[in-house]
Amino acid sequence: MKMADTGNRLRKQLESANFDPQNYVKHLSQQSDGDRDLQEHRQKIQTLADETAQNLKKNVYKNYRQFIETAKEISYLESEMYQLSHILTEQKSIMESITQSLLSTDKDETAKEMLAAFPKETEEVKQRTLTTLLEKVEGCKNIMETPGRYLVYNGDLFEYDVDHMAQIQKVHAFLMNDCLLIATWLPNRRGAVKYMYNALYDLESFAIVNVKDNPPMKDMFKILMFPESRIFQAENSKIKKEWLEILDETKKNKVVKEKHKKEEEVPNSPVRTEVSNNPFDEEEPVESEEVVDLSMEWIQELPEDLDVCIAQRDFEGAVDLLDKLNEYLKEQPVSQRVKELRGKVDERVRQLTEVLVFELSPDRSLRGGPKATRRAVSQLIRLGQSTKACELFLKNRAAAVQTAIRQLRIEGATLLYIHKLCNIFFTSLLETAKEFETDFAGNNGCYSAFVVWSRSAMKMFVDAFSKQVFDSKESLSTAAECVKVAKEHCKQLSEIGLDLTFTLQSLLVKDIKAALQSYKEIIIEATKHRNSEEMWRRMNLMTPEALAKLKDEMRSCGMGNFEQYTGDDCWVNLSYTVVAFTKQMMGFLEEGLKLYFPELHMVLLESLREVILEALQHVDYSLRCEQDAEKKAFILKNASFLHETVLPVVEKRFEEGVGKPAKQLQDLRKSSRPMRVNPDSTMSLV
Repeated sequence: MKMADTGNRLRKQLESANFDPQNYVKHLSQQSDGDRDLQEHRQKIQTLADETAQNLKKNVYKNYRQFIETAKEISYLESEMYQLSHILTEQKSIMESITQSLLSTDKDETAKEMLAAFPKETEEVKQRTLTTLLEKVEGCKNIMETPGRYLVYNGDLFEYDVDHMAQIQKVHAFLMNDCLLIATWLPNRRGAVKYMYNALYDLESFAIVNVKDNPPMKDMFKILMFPESRIFQAENSKIKKEWLEILDETKKNKVVKEKHKKEEEVPNSPVRTEVSNNPFDEEEPVESEEVVDLSMEWIQELPEDLDVCIAQRDFEGAVDLLDKLNEYLKEQPVSQRVKELRGKVDERVRQLTEVLVFELSPDRSLRGGPKATRRAVSQLIRLGQSTKACELFLKNRAAAVQTAIRQLRIEGATLLYIHKLCNIFFTSLLETAKEFETDFAGNNGCYSAFVVWSRSAMKMFVDAFSKQVFDSKESLSTAAECVKVAKEHCKQLSEIGLDLTFTLQSLLVKDIKAALQSYKEIIIEATKHRNSEEMWRRMNLMTPEALAKLKDEMRSCGMGNFEQYTGDDCWVNLSYTVVAFTKQMMGFLEEGLKLYFPELHMVLLESLREVILEALQHVDYSLRCEQDAEKKAFILKNASFLHETVLPVVEKRFEEGVGKPAKQLQDLRKSSRPMRVNPDSTMSLV
């Protein structure tokens, strides 16, 4: 009781806010009678320190789950902050585009005045420049056939692979007022021709996305075209900025030009109606204008409301407004005012689609899992673009799976790595399938795309699997365990009606076949080596423990009558070569059955036949060459063990594992069975 009070008093003293270590030690030294008092006090402090450490450890264990949950929350928060940064950047760009669109009217008027002042000179100079440049490109003579087409900007770029970010080729890009031409450099130039035609994209068929710098990959931008994308790198950040700005400006100018062109065509519509002899045709447009009421406040403010929803990333609100408009105009006649409203709305739909496409692009954060894409996918489906939503969703998930596999650490133990790899891949595949079924429940046509994607994802998994298991020359037993793990995980997909077992087997058949044949060669070489040193003597295991261990091993191999070949004093009436061959042979059979599937039936059967034939030929050769009658009898006993014990067990085990009889092995056993030994002959069969 006294010790406890002393400990509590010492604890309070050390925990006090005014505790001074120097004064405490000085005071303690003055009061102590000697070394013994100091040692006792030191022991008390040490005991107190141990108790404190134990309490801290208990608190850590007690709050361990909270620590884990806090770490997860921090990770989620980091992902959300990353997304928030992207959102702010997009909002800034959208606000800038809105500002530019408000000022575009003044720019259009200025451009009209310039064209009115110098119409012929401007058009001729631009077309002449385009003609001069295109003369250097092979295979694009028909580009100049489009009237009014002229060059806006051009320059050299480097193209990179989208998946692996490896440089592919050097290209030259020609931006025209209505399209973008990509030409590759010719290695062997012919005269003035420097480039080869590669691709031509209409400005409305692609979207421009800025790629964030990630040294050494910098100064890049991406062109998104359904169903593919391309990445280009500029020489420096200044040229990249010019490309992005001029591309964006040219796309906007084309939209404005087409809009003005439609407005100019409006007065010509009555002229077309005059061709008809029906006088009522002229009154139809007037009736349409009177019937469709577009004066409601929500319709008048619809384009601006869509801009606000897109800027605030309120995708659901934007699509709700579009559905409301479509429902209102569904039964209404198509008048000129309705066409104009449709034109304004379609431009917002295009912008909304581009934002949703970017949400599903692999450049976005992939930490949220399949459910993180649900918002963008559902809105694209509501916009009537379920095919595009399906493709972008599957591309996003493919990138996520590939990233997860790349980030998986390669452990020292192959089996441990394969367990982790299978867990990550098949869990991701299962989650993707469930999310796909949720998002595309009403679009049965998209399910075939998911099946195709599943096969490509399985190929990605098998590449990583084979690289670790087969390319690293692991043992056959390790390879068999790894394949067994993969098969078990693959069966889990059957709960959602997706069976990829056949795909997995077809992708692994080449590597497994090579592994079986390689291990067969190893066994044959080992058998030949043992045969070369064969003395045909009985085995002496020296100790009863070693004999008991051998009996257990042979019993586990299926040799139930092995007891009859054992004698007294730890002797075995078989040669070391035959016993070693039996164990190695049965081990090869068991591992081969773990790897078995129908495509490998003949490969495994022929491998077993070749291995067995090697042992039988050696025994037969020894019987023919041996002159000593006693040794001949011993060799015949070993031959009898192989024919009457080992081969039937191999045939039975093969049939149990495969479900088919091993006819080749039966024929081999029947054709090479020894009958008896003639002491006066060197022949084994009489």
